[in-house]
Amino acid sequence: MVEIEIGNRSGTQLDVDAAKQLIREVLRADGIEAGELGLQLVSPDEIRELKREHLGVDEESDALAFPIDGLDELPEGIPRQLGDVVLCPEVVGDAWRAPLVHAVLHLVGYEHGSEMKARERTHA
Repeated sequence: MVEIEIGNRSGTQLDVDAAKQLIREVLRADGIEAGELGLQLVSPDEIRELKREHLGVDEESDALAFPIDGLDELPEGIPRQLGDVVLCPEVVGDAWRAPLVHAVLHLVGYEHGSEMKARERTHA
C-alpha cells in the first residue's frame, strides 16, 4: 500500500480521505502499489515562497511536486520514496482534484505534454 503522510499548515480543510484515494488510484494506474508520499497543504504565501525558492518564479501556485524515486528501479527491500506534493487549498478551492493528479504524475516522472494530458484525463 502507498503510505501517505499528510500535513496541513493551510488553515483550510480538504477531504483528505478522498485525496488519499485519488493519489492511490493515480499511482496504481502506473503500477505503483507500495511506497511513501507526503501531501502538504499550505497557505498561498508558503506555496509562493516554495515556487520562488525552487523554480525561480514569484507567484502563487495551485500545487508543486518534489519527486524522489519516481519509477526508478530500487534495490530489494527498499521502500519507494515517491516524494512530496504541496497543495494550496485556498488557491485550488473545490477544484483540487486536477492539480493533485497533475502533481502526482510529476512525482512518477511525467513531464508536461500530450502523454501527461492523456493521463490526467483518465482521472478527471
